[in-house]
Amino acid sequence: MARAIRFERFGGPEVLQYVDVAVPEPGAGQARVVHSAVGVNFIDIYHRTGLYPLTLPSGIGGEAAGIVAATGPGVTHVRAGDRVAYTAHAPLGAYSTERVLDARWLVRLPPGIPDETGAAMMLKGLTAWYLLHRSFEVSAGDWIVLYAAAGGVGSIAAQWGRHLKARVIGIVGSAAKREVALANGCEHVLLAGEPIPARVRELTGGVGVPVVYDSVGRDTFLQSLDCLRPHGVLVSFGNSSGKVEPFSLLELMRRGSLYVTRPTLIDFIRVREDLEAGSRALLELVESSAIKIGIGQRYELRDAAQAHLDLEARNTTGSSILLP
Repeated sequence: MARAIRFERFGGPEVLQYVDVAVPEPGAGQARVVHSAVGVNFIDIYHRTGLYPLTLPSGIGGEAAGIVAATGPGVTHVRAGDRVAYTAHAPLGAYSTERVLDARWLVRLPPGIPDETGAAMMLKGLTAWYLLHRSFEVSAGDWIVLYAAAGGVGSIAAQWGRHLKARVIGIVGSAAKREVALANGCEHVLLAGEPIPARVRELTGGVGVPVVYDSVGRDTFLQSLDCLRPHGVLVSFGNSSGKVEPFSLLELMRRGSLYVTRPTLIDFIRVREDLEAGSRALLELVESSAIKIGIGQRYELRDAAQAHLDLEARNTTGSSILLP
C-alpha cells in the first residue's frame, strides 16, 4: 500500500487526511511514479477550500518528482527507471508516496537537476514561462510589476525576468521578503503597504508599466490597473486574497484602453509540444544556473496540513516541498 493525503470535505487544513491507498498497475498511456519529493502550491489551497471545486473525496497536489516504476502500453517517451518531474491537474494526487497518472505529463530530469529541485519547479517554473512568454511577451528593457516576488512563482519569474533583461519591480509583504526579492533579481522592491501605483509611476518616469503580474486578486486588482501605462496588460493569475469582484469595462477605458487576462497553466501545456517547449526552456535555465530554485521549506508528507498553514499565513519564501 502507498500513503497519500486525501480529503472528503472542503475546509481548512484539518480536512487533510494521511491514509493508505492502493496503487493500480498503469493502463494504456499511463505510468506509475514513485515520488521522492512533492511540490506545494497555492492552487492546492484553492482545491482544499473548494474555491476551485472538485468531486469529493479527492487526492490533492499537482506537482512532484520521482522514478518511473512501470509504464503501460503506448508509452514511449519515458521508461522504468527514468527520473521524472511533472505538473498534472486531473486527477489530483501528487501528495502521495506513489501514484499512476497519464504519462503525457512526465518530463525527464537531466542528471544535473536533483529530484527536490524538479518537484519544486515544474508548476511554478512553467507558470513563470507562460507569464513572461505567452500571456505577455517580455522584452529587454521592459518594466514589469510582479506581486509576491519572494514566493514560489515570483522567485522564479523575477530571475527569469532578469535573464530577459527586464526591469522588475517586485512587491512583497515584509522587509525580510524584500531582501529575498532583491536577491532574485528585482531592480526595485516595494512593500505591500506602500502607495504602489504612485511608486511605480515614480520609478517609470510617470509612464507606468506595460504589464503587471498579479497573483493576489481581489485586494490588488484596481491598484494593479493603476500601475499600467496606456494599452498595458494586467495578467491576473492568482487570487490569494480572494476572487476578483465583477467590474465595469469602463474601468479599462478610463485608464488608457487597458487589457486584462486571467490565464491558467493548463491552457498553455495541454498540447504535449507546448509542454515540451516550456519544460525545455525552464530546464535549460535551471541547468545553467540562470535560475536557481530556492526551497525555503521542507515537510514530511504526513505534515501537509502544516505546510498549508504556513503558506496561507505568508510565512514561506521560495518553494515548499513534501518528502514522502
